[in-house]
Amino acid sequence: MAIEGSTTEARQRRIRLGMVGGGAGAFIGAVHRIAARLDDQFELVAGALSSTPEKSVASGRELGLDPQRCYGSFKEMAIREAKLKNGIEAVAIVTPNHVHYEAAKEFLKRGIHVICDKPLTSTLGDARKLKKLADESEALFVLTHNYTGYPMVRQARQMVKNGDLGAIRLVQMEYPQDWLTEAVEQSGSKQAEWRTDPARSGAGGSTGDIGTHAYNLGCFVSGLELEELSADLDSFVPGRKLDDNAHVMMRFKEKDGARAKGMLWCSQVAPGNENGLKVRVFGTKGGLEWVQADPNYLWYTPFGEPKRLLTRNGAGSDAAAARVSRVPPGHPEGYLEGFANIYAEAARAIFARRNGEKVDPAVVYPTIDDGLKGMLFVDACVQSSKKNGAWVKV
Repeated sequence: MAIEGSTTEARQRRIRLGMVGGGAGAFIGAVHRIAARLDDQFELVAGALSSTPEKSVASGRELGLDPQRCYGSFKEMAIREAKLKNGIEAVAIVTPNHVHYEAAKEFLKRGIHVICDKPLTSTLGDARKLKKLADESEALFVLTHNYTGYPMVRQARQMVKNGDLGAIRLVQMEYPQDWLTEAVEQSGSKQAEWRTDPARSGAGGSTGDIGTHAYNLGCFVSGLELEELSADLDSFVPGRKLDDNAHVMMRFKEKDGARAKGMLWCSQVAPGNENGLKVRVFGTKGGLEWVQADPNYLWYTPFGEPKRLLTRNGAGSDAAAARVSRVPPGHPEGYLEGFANIYAEAARAIFARRNGEKVDPAVVYPTIDDGLKGMLFVDACVQSSKKNGAWVKV
């Protein structure tokens, strides 16, 4: 069970955590804090939670933080915390995309582990620079593609690795939502405002916000790497500066003598869809289907046989699912637990670094490389769409 961990892990001193962003009115900051607390391996002790010292202190007081450790800027926090005897060991960056690079840079160069929300940055140039910094730093870089933390996603990935599906031929990814069907960014929605602003979000709208999740999930489960794509991006809402819908065809690099194809649809203007993330993978021996809205189930169909329902910690599931499950079969685990699994894996890696040990190969979390791949995906989508769907190498 992920909540218990090993005996050594259970006795570790909690990791001192800081947070950049995530102050009053922020959705994802609260999710990160819940995820960090769930396994009792992190302790939030400092934050640059808002853009001004006054707002940061006010948000920090609500969270029970020492006002002396609530900072007006991430740079001030990085400098001071790096000098404190009990300064932060890791930082969670939960700001709009355009802040990710500068914030992560300040902590990485001081040896503080970074746990960053996706997408990696707002520009491909910043992503490449951040990749170089992360590679040169002694600190870990963890990207919160949280859907990779779900037990049945881990199960699906292991089944593909085991060869249960044979050579992979097709990967279908989709992530529809409906919350941007109208121009809510013009009526005061804070979340919509920055996500539809190129200066803060980057070149991709739906492609960067949710398309990167679907793309990352498809690659995580299938084990494939993208070679080229053809994309058709739309901004259906009048006046919207970034895409709110995308259709993408994909050609993957050859693996095991086969060259798989893929299709991805992401949309934030599809009425009736709240958070419809789904991935399907088909090979020469069978197929898999996982739906985020029903995350404890995985459909597996061996070719020529009836469809089988695999459940978390139930018949047919294996150790890959069990190691990131917390409760007995029949009790649902979902979004917060999957998110917490990324933090739990990060904690295992940080504990190993703290003790001068090698990280257990079983520990899996999205890295700076996954973040750069996501940015390359977004850039290729934008370039292809500008060329009327021309195929673009990734």
